[in-house]
Amino acid sequence: MKKLLILSAFILLMGSNSFGQGGVDFSNGTWSELLARAEKESKLIFMDAYTEWCGPCKMMTRDVFSQKEAGDFFNANFINVKMDMEKGEGTGLREKYKVMAYPTLLFIDKTGEVVHQAVGYHSTDLFLELGETALDPEQNFGGIKARYNSGDRSPELLYKYALAKYGAMDSSYTGQAEEYLATQEDWSAEKNMEFIFRLTEDPHSKMFDYFFQNRPAFEAQFGEQSVAGKIDQIVQSQLNSISTDEDLKKIDLLYKKVYPGEAAEMSARLRMGIFAQKEDWKNFAPAAAAYHEKFPSKNWEELNEIAWVFNEMVDGKKNTKLAINWAKKSIGLDDNYFNNDTLASLYFKLGKKKKALKAAKKAISLAQQSGEDYSSTEALIEKINNK
Repeated sequence: MKKLLILSAFILLMGSNSFGQGGVDFSNGTWSELLARAEKESKLIFMDAYTEWCGPCKMMTRDVFSQKEAGDFFNANFINVKMDMEKGEGTGLREKYKVMAYPTLLFIDKTGEVVHQAVGYHSTDLFLELGETALDPEQNFGGIKARYNSGDRSPELLYKYALAKYGAMDSSYTGQAEEYLATQEDWSAEKNMEFIFRLTEDPHSKMFDYFFQNRPAFEAQFGEQSVAGKIDQIVQSQLNSISTDEDLKKIDLLYKKVYPGEAAEMSARLRMGIFAQKEDWKNFAPAAAAYHEKFPSKNWEELNEIAWVFNEMVDGKKNTKLAINWAKKSIGLDDNYFNNDTLASLYFKLGKKKKALKAAKKAISLAQQSGEDYSSTEALIEKINNK
């Protein structure tokens, strides 16, 4: 009898929710079977679109889906499913629903249409709020979109539609955001300031122009650090999307607008960095030479680094002599093993064996004093002596 009781308890445990103590119960089955269930039970499907490598996805599984209050609400109102977007049916669903970030939280009706969605980690409270919104046709993405498509252009609808698109990572949200703002006489109202601060991401938009032109007002409301961080984030997003010369020209204009005192130096450094990233050393060399001529560095590490890159990647006597000058300037700022080793390598590359040997011996002497590993310099000396 005791064995039977233990076995029964074990079976009950194995059959319970895999997320424990009343968490969200995720269903199995094919996508067509889940859609059939949605029609039969008159429920929406909640899909956690995830990947195995996604950190926030794992956090939601551990900290949110496991919560009893999340389970009570979602199990009662939705058919819940987890879909790995890189395996099985998930790959096709990723294409169908244009999933580009993880986790993407989708609410889908019986016909397979998305009625609401959001992207990113949500705390339990935000997750419950998301579910409640998905159930409300006046508030969910599908309902708002239908009203917009039928001609509703009320400020309330435009406000909600822009926020819904933004939350779904739909890049076209700027259109509705500026439609909403066009209905507002006072963009400086607290609600509108919050709206602009949250949704401004395109540096070529009217929202950004207003945000930047009224920077002191935004700093007063959100803090100088937050505003500076927002601007840096917008600029960085543009840097990440550079692919053409036209993109570079746009960045030049953006630098002039946002960082007027540093724009020229930032543009020059950007070009140097892009050529290095592409391993386009032919164009990197003149870009680096122009940058360091116009904006000479007083940092020994920066000078040593560019000299070493020229040693390793850039050919031509003229370029090697330029790199030697940088290495010497680096030594003048801080005489150490690293820049003397660089100088030795450059002299050897130029065919100046005596000078290379002298710099290498000095580098080893400095390394012995500072405790640095100088085995690579010993190997260089061997090459010099054997050539």
